[in-house]
Amino acid sequence: MSDVPEVPPEVAAPVVTPVRVVIAVCLFAPFVALLWVGSYAKTDPIFIGIPFFYWYQMLWVLISTALTMTAYKLWQRDQRTRHGGTR
Repeated sequence: MSDVPEVPPEVAAPVVTPVRVVIAVCLFAPFVALLWVGSYAKTDPIFIGIPFFYWYQMLWVLISTALTMTAYKLWQRDQRTRHGGTR
């Protein structure tokens, strides 16, 4: 018999699945896009009189909302399948 205690299933290490990787990418993408300021620190192209710097950031507000909503829905589906659909 081993001296190492058995880990209960509730405390087991998290499982990395393709769905969880997609969730992570959905949540991480806006940070990368907006923290890389050199990629959008310019005025051209101008869209309806708004410099690129501003409309790019406003576009990411909408994209971030869609990505966060997608990640949340994927997480809900993942949790339902892991718990046998009881939630």
